[in-house]
Amino acid sequence: MTTAPPPVAELSADEARRIALRAQGFLGAPDRRGGVRGVLRHLGQVQLDTISVLARSHELIPYARLGAVGRRTVEDAYWTERHAFEYWSHAACILPVEEWPLFAFRRRAYRDRPQWHHDLPDGAYDAVIKQLTAEGPQTATELGGAKNKGEWWDWSESKIAVERALMYGEVVCVERRGWKRVYDLAERAIPESLLHDDLDDTECLRRLVRQAGEALGVGTRADIADYHRIKGEAFDAVVEASGLVPVVVEGWGKPAWADPAALATEPRGRHRTTLLSPFDSLIWERSRTERIFGFTHRLEAYVPRQKRVHGYFAMPLLAGGRLLGRVDPAREGGTLVAKQVSLESAKAVEPMARALREAAEWVGCDTVRIERTDHPELAGRLTAALT
Repeated sequence: MTTAPPPVAELSADEARRIALRAQGFLGAPDRRGGVRGVLRHLGQVQLDTISVLARSHELIPYARLGAVGRRTVEDAYWTERHAFEYWSHAACILPVEEWPLFAFRRRAYRDRPQWHHDLPDGAYDAVIKQLTAEGPQTATELGGAKNKGEWWDWSESKIAVERALMYGEVVCVERRGWKRVYDLAERAIPESLLHDDLDDTECLRRLVRQAGEALGVGTRADIADYHRIKGEAFDAVVEASGLVPVVVEGWGKPAWADPAALATEPRGRHRTTLLSPFDSLIWERSRTERIFGFTHRLEAYVPRQKRVHGYFAMPLLAGGRLLGRVDPAREGGTLVAKQVSLESAKAVEPMARALREAAEWVGCDTVRIERTDHPELAGRLTAALT
């Protein structure tokens, strides 16, 4: 790791927290004119995940910032008019189409990769490209079937081929249909002005580091590099040229960098009260969440039921710029069920009730039912606040 140059500013822990909140779209007036597409461009990516409780994560992320935007509106904003594409960034993510050139470094790395988990049968790749060329966008099922009859990763020949083409950049995922990827040729899906790999690896990485720093506001080396899953050594090589500036943050104990625009004005404005997807970029990195908010959170969906503390898909509660608790939600008809509510203190009761009511209305529920709380003495107050 290279030595950081002298810091240009010293930030208190509270200043860093508010800078991060504003950068992520939770402090100040939301950009309603920009809408869902504005959120995507601002964040640089929205993570996808198979879990759907209240809604899927890529729906929850704009909802958390904009409020009750229609769910069909969210999908249309992502997938119509060649506005976005899906690719590997922090994980499987929806990315604004303007970022296509920035991932040339990753496409090249995939093309040069010497070994893969799946063997690619002779002729399978060309067959998939030929079928997409002739018949237009298709799912893996339509291309010949996604799976053989074995385990989860026992992909069919056509699925192996089309996923390889996706990584290479010859094919693009242009939407999700019933959670299945819909593939099309990049030459049809990506605007001609963006369909190139002209940027060298250094320039791709420089721009992605800058974008990540702007989206986070302020972050450590690990925070910024992890945003697009860039190696730490690559971050070191480009951060000085990225335009981000070194800062010291009280209590962080590590070098940090900030977006200079984020330092230019004091973060002020209205705080959003909302429930957060565990895959929201505000909180997806556990150590950063602990460092900024003093709040320990992990996704327990893959933890054995008997070992879960807060629930399968516990969603943190953001209110007043703090994380005040979490709820593990479910739906039963027209009822949003709070299977488990965990509150940091009595101050979280009213914000939790407000967030639950808004989430219920957004997903078409007309009532909220509390099943369990970690503070039974607050259960009555929470139930009353919901009415």
